[in-house]
Amino acid sequence: MSTVTASDGVELYAEAHGEGEPIVFSPGYCQTHENFRPQVAPLVEAGFRVVLWDYRGHGKSEAPADLDVYSMDHVVDDLGRVLDWAAPGEPAIVGGLSFGGLASQHFALRSPERVNALLLIASGPGFKKLEAQKGWEAQVGRIADRLEAVGFEGYTDGRAAPNSIGLKPDLPAAKAAGVAIEAQDPRGVANFGRRICGPAPATMDRLAELTHPALVLVGALDRAYERAAEVMAAKLPNPHHVVIPDAGHCVNIEQAEAFNEAVLAFLAAR
Repeated sequence: MSTVTASDGVELYAEAHGEGEPIVFSPGYCQTHENFRPQVAPLVEAGFRVVLWDYRGHGKSEAPADLDVYSMDHVVDDLGRVLDWAAPGEPAIVGGLSFGGLASQHFALRSPERVNALLLIASGPGFKKLEAQKGWEAQVGRIADRLEAVGFEGYTDGRAAPNSIGLKPDLPAAKAAGVAIEAQDPRGVANFGRRICGPAPATMDRLAELTHPALVLVGALDRAYERAAEVMAAKLPNPHHVVIPDAGHCVNIEQAEAFNEAVLAFLAAR
């Protein structure tokens, strides 16, 4: 566990476990590093250095009030700083769930030499059509409004649960993820949503530039991202498409064993 200082002085929470080739996992919007806890022990045992972190405004990272410090450029730079801290001078396997997958794509486009492979989990390349983009921004805006109005209390017990901790909320990993989510500063997460997650630039027209080996993985019950995974698998130059049965959006928690096996098989076959 450590604090990594961003280029603008924001303090970021990060953890690194094990030795070997680094894997940096970035969570989804409103989630924290704890959402990837089920991956730590199995991947460390397989010989990897597993890195977890929280975006600015999320988890245990600092949540600035200044809206100008929330942008995709900041997220990409923050990810680079975390990698510098965890594995100085080394390229990494970079990936994440949902927004974390999109952020990983932006990092790979910005610094392709720092990426060995991509793990794009229940994610997508953003929206090509303006109408769809506006709809997404409105949805994120409603989440931000709710957080500012009532905070995170009860957040993982209601309609947000499938996308925050998964379809199996009684799993120990899901409960731990829920505790971490509800402990966040709601204003920081709301600021991140309105300034970063909602208006995040699409990568749709640049997927051909992502020549790294890419695992495109989605749960069979994750209808919202099933089509996005198909699009990425069709457009990426070097994809490996996996659909895990009986899993929704939080596939790495709901079907952790199958997820970990899929990741390790992909990494072994690169």
